[in-house]
Amino acid sequence: MSAKSKGLSSVGKKLINGLTGLGLVFFVIVHLGGNLTLFSSNPDLFNSYAKKLHDLGFLLYAAEIGLLAVFIFHIVSAISVYMSKRKARAYGYHMKGNAGGASRKSISSVSMIYTGIILMAFIIWHVISLKFGPGIDQGYTTVLKGETARDLHKLVYEYFANPFNVSVYVIVMVLLGFHLRHGFWSAFQSLGANHPKYTPVINTTGYILAIVLAAGFLLIPIWIFINTGGGV
Repeated sequence: MSAKSKGLSSVGKKLINGLTGLGLVFFVIVHLGGNLTLFSSNPDLFNSYAKKLHDLGFLLYAAEIGLLAVFIFHIVSAISVYMSKRKARAYGYHMKGNAGGASRKSISSVSMIYTGIILMAFIIWHVISLKFGPGIDQGYTTVLKGETARDLHKLVYEYFANPFNVSVYVIVMVLLGFHLRHGFWSAFQSLGANHPKYTPVINTTGYILAIVLAAGFLLIPIWIFINTGGGV
């Protein structure tokens, strides 16, 4: 009974990790879509996007709380699964052989916990710097359709005119690619989607998503840095 309970608990953690992981992938895709407006020569495009989100009011706060909960569940379940695997290896390290089954051991898979921790730290820093960074009261203002709004476009461009910020962002986005590369496939595996017909498709899709999303995010600061004269 005890072993069965532990088994169910492990399965439950993996399910939570898989579902929250896919939810975060969806968020990253949507977030990138909004950020791509930074490539426009018209600042109003990005500022309007930011203002529309801000104008959602309570709905935005509810969505942010929900997203925070997803992050927390994902982090806690990931750490729990990782610690369980470490404990299992501590008892069974003397047994040799490969992982078997649908194992996809790679640099991405063995570094998941580390890239995850780095991404978590980066997100906190990123949110503090931009979302909670200087706003209207500090002079970051613009006018959209006759209304005063926060000039987030100006803040982002100033932020990425700094070579240190750009360097950190680019490195972390590369790590995001590694995290997504294995995480996408692993999420479906956790949900029981192991099948000779579908697993290769899921794995390939994970590769493509990892490259596209990481490249999309890291090109933005590089493009801004070049267009702002590199710290000038």
